[in-house]
This record gives sequence, C-alpha cells and structure tokens, in this order.
Amino acid sequence: MSRADILEQIKKNVEKLSVSDAHYAYIPLHQKPSPSVASLEEIMHVLRLVIFPGFFGTEQEAQTESIRYYTGVYLEKIYDLLQEQIYYGLCFEAEACCDSKQRASDIAIAFVNKIPHIKYLLSTDVKAMLDTDPAANSASEVIFSYPAISAILHQRVAHELLLLGVPVIPRIITEIAHSKTGIDIHPGAQIGEYFSIDHGTGLVIGGTTIIGNHVCLYQGVTLGAKSFTFDEEGLPVDVPRHPIIEDNVTIYSNASVLGRITIGHDSVIGGNIWLTHDVPPYSKVLQTRAIEDKTFRV
Repeated sequence: MSRADILEQIKKNVEKLSVSDAHYAYIPLHQKPSPSVASLEEIMHVLRLVIFPGFFGTEQEAQTESIRYYTGVYLEKIYDLLQEQIYYGLCFEAEACCDSKQRASDIAIAFVNKIPHIKYLLSTDVKAMLDTDPAANSASEVIFSYPAISAILHQRVAHELLLLGVPVIPRIITEIAHSKTGIDIHPGAQIGEYFSIDHGTGLVIGGTTIIGNHVCLYQGVTLGAKSFTFDEEGLPVDVPRHPIIEDNVTIYSNASVLGRITIGHDSVIGGNIWLTHDVPPYSKVLQTRAIEDKTFRV
C-alpha cells in the first residue's frame, strides 16, 4: 500500500472519530477543564514531605532550625497547587463554574487546616504497623518502605477532600495509590485510628465501609458489596452497602466480607472466608479444616 493510500485510510477514520455518533453514545466530548494527575502526584509528594519530614526530602529540611521554614514553604505550595486542581475538579462536570475560583480557594485552605489531623492519624497507623508486624524493625522502616503507609496516606487525604465537597479529585488520588501499591481503598471509606495493613496486595475497601480503631487487614481482603440497589431507570444507587468493622478486629488474607453487615469488636476473621452475615463481638470465624482423601491417586 502506498503512502497516499495509507493517508486516505487515516482520513476516513478521522472523519468517523471526529463526529458525535450513536456508536459512541457513552463517550461525551469533554470541553471543560480537567484535573492534572501529574499535579495531584506533586501535591501528594509535597504532603509526604510535610507529614514525614526528612524521609523523602533533604536532611536540611528536617533540622530543628529549618523545619518551620520548609513546612511553611510546602504548605503554601500545597495550597497553590490544590486550589487550582480543586477549581478544575469543580468545573469538571458543572454546567457553569463562574463562582468556583473562590470556592476552590476556600476548600484548599480548609484542607490545609486538616493536615495536622491527617498527620496524627498517620502517626497512629505507623504505630499500628509496628504493633502487628513482627518483621517491622522501626517506625522509620515502616514510613520509608511500607506501601500500605503510602496507600493509607492517599486515602486519608482523599477522604478529607471528599468531606469538603471536592468532586473527581479524591478518586484520582486513591487510584494513584492503587496503581502503585495494588491496594484499592475508596475515598469514601471511613477509617479510624491505628489502622494497619499487612502486605496489602489485592486489598479492596468499598466506598461505604466503616472501619473502627485498631483494625488490621491482610493482603487480598475484600470489604465489598453483596448486591446493589437500583433506581427506577435501572441504575445503581449509592447507598450503604459495605461492611462495618468495629474496633480491634483482624481479618486475614483473602477473606471476602460482603454487604452491610457488622463484624463485632475484638473478632478474628480467618483467611479465605466468604462472609455475608453479622458476627457478634469476640467471635472467631475460621475456615473448616480440609479433609484429606487418602484413596485419591494420580
């Protein structure tokens, strides 16, 4: 095929792809400002510098005489970057965003005021990792190398932004962590203090999940929905549909806890369990022992 023939084929596809068509009914033409993933990744990097001083920046930033200066610089940078991204988020699906710049500014500074609380929660999470993982040698090791800390940081930031009414951006932030760690925590999940994740790969926590204090989850755990509620048009409705996990609960690897059920405090859910009913406090739910068939031969 000649170059002219190739260009002709390309031209035909340009015509097909450049017009609205019933075949593409669910892919709208997006003509509004969109948040930047790169900018949101930068915001999360700067937040790590503030929350974990000295770990991901320079030694000078963590010195007693300079930490206030660098913290101030970074908080200002977070505000500047975030208010712009919030503005884009507010405009993302809105009919008009003429008044969104002031609202974005108000939300951004409200979030900055939440950062000390986020740091406190992350401090309890680091402690929980130390308490539940015998392989953890120090808080520094947990902060610097455990993917769960990164995933929890992203979720706690995204959750606060969601509570402040920010659209789109919270989900982007948690998906950044999901793609890097394999840990999928929806920004809507409510998570208490001293939360620990061991390993974490393949862990999924749904958006209406409520998790208490001192909860430990292992890799592959799913806190998911059992079924969905639909409206008159047959579309799923966002109603509470994920589990409530009370304080001091441990859920081991590959357990699936599904539906709006309650796992009572001080309970243990064993690995590879499929659980769709309430569990009272102080329970142990374990998989039945495998039965070995000695008559089977290959």
